[in-house]
Amino acid sequence: MMAQQASISARVSYSVSKDALSRRSAPKRAMAARRVAAVTAEARPVWFPGGEPAEHLDGSLPGDYGFDPLGLGAEPERLKWMQQAELMHCRWAMAGFAGMVLPDVATKAGVLDLPPWFEAGASEMPFSGLTIFWTQMILMNWVEVRRWQDFKNPGCVNEDPIFKGQGFECTGTEVGYPGGKWFNPLSFATTEEQMAAYKLKEIKNGRLAMVATVGLAAQAFATGESPVTNYLAHLSDPGHTTIFQAFGL
Repeated sequence: MMAQQASISARVSYSVSKDALSRRSAPKRAMAARRVAAVTAEARPVWFPGGEPAEHLDGSLPGDYGFDPLGLGAEPERLKWMQQAELMHCRWAMAGFAGMVLPDVATKAGVLDLPPWFEAGASEMPFSGLTIFWTQMILMNWVEVRRWQDFKNPGCVNEDPIFKGQGFECTGTEVGYPGGKWFNPLSFATTEEQMAAYKLKEIKNGRLAMVATVGLAAQAFATGESPVTNYLAHLSDPGHTTIFQAFGL
């Protein structure tokens, strides 16, 4: 009987001690969890220092800094679409910025004689406007339909429809990054680490290009001059030829 009472007493004492230890260690566990969360938050770059990233942005996308104040990508399928839309706009903006600036540079250097980008449509062309329109429609339709098919079923259009079996197939399996000889002829990204680095560089430069093209359009509207002309004028008199002078301020 005494042995049974001693056993019960030992079990009760052990249970009480275990509960007390658990209560004492709970704050430590909570503090450790907060430290881990803080380190994770500090390790991930966000668009605003000290800001909280959007819940649906986990940092896995290239250039993801948690910026989505309107929640446009809260739904997973919409997030995929928005990511591809941004990627395409980035690439078009980079090409557009080059098309705005390089002809102007070539004209100033005396290599070519081209109009500024906002007057390019007024130049006489060897083809009619209707011919150019339909050529553009046919070619872009073919490209965009294939891109849409790849978006819905990644990898389904990797095989080249013209040069079959000649090594021109796309090798990428991720939407927006087809790879292969057509889209990565110099084999810039041969490892996953290199690919991730190039993805980040592309999206950063693309975002800058989108802002830059808007700036060039506003500059042309305000001054009526090409970007290089504005830049050279500013360099010749940086104290007076500024954005404030352009708006009469």
